Amino acid sequence: MPETRFTVRWPDGRTEELYSPSTVIRDHLSAGTAYPLEEFTARCRTALEQASLRVEAKYGFRCTSADAQLAQIERTLRSFSPPADVVCLTIS
Repeated sequence: MPETRFTVRWPDGRTEELYSPSTVIRDHLSAGTAYPLEEFTARCRTALEQASLRVEAKYGFRCTSADAQLAQIERTLRSFSPPADVVCLTIS
């Protein structure tokens, strides 16, 4: 499964490279697009859950890296209040 990295800019201006074990993230996020906090959370949750299930289907176990990345995203997002956007800068 080709892992995919995506870079985001948080509402406080920091940028961070994030991880998906699958290209499925491309079905849920687009580079250069700003997402409201709740929408970004939902899109990442759906994409990383699908990615983890793809790994499970292929290898017999969930991807703990995808689960950990989602938990980290959710922790980071709790420090911001709406209205605020997360910008997906790149997907590679």
